[in-house]
Amino acid sequence: MLGSATWVAEVTHVSRHGFWLLLGNEELHVAFAEFPWFRAATIEQITTRDWPTADHLYWPMLDVDLAVSSIRTPTNFPLVSRVPSSG
Repeated sequence: MLGSATWVAEVTHVSRHGFWLLLGNEELHVAFAEFPWFRAATIEQITTRDWPTADHLYWPMLDVDLAVSSIRTPTNFPLVSRVPSSG
């Protein structure tokens, strides 16, 4: 019997603009401007993620689900959650 598929996602860098996510051989930038749910997140919250299927990522500490395709081409997914301003 063959083993189950293993999907490995790794956060490789975090900056004030976003973070880089390595998915297998592909590295994607998750910009805070396009994905505001991560802007106030801690490093632990950003780096704790699951990649259960090829096109689905989940951050359990933030309860954020994203399609990988939305990170590749965020302009194809114009709906963005409104995050209340802190001021």
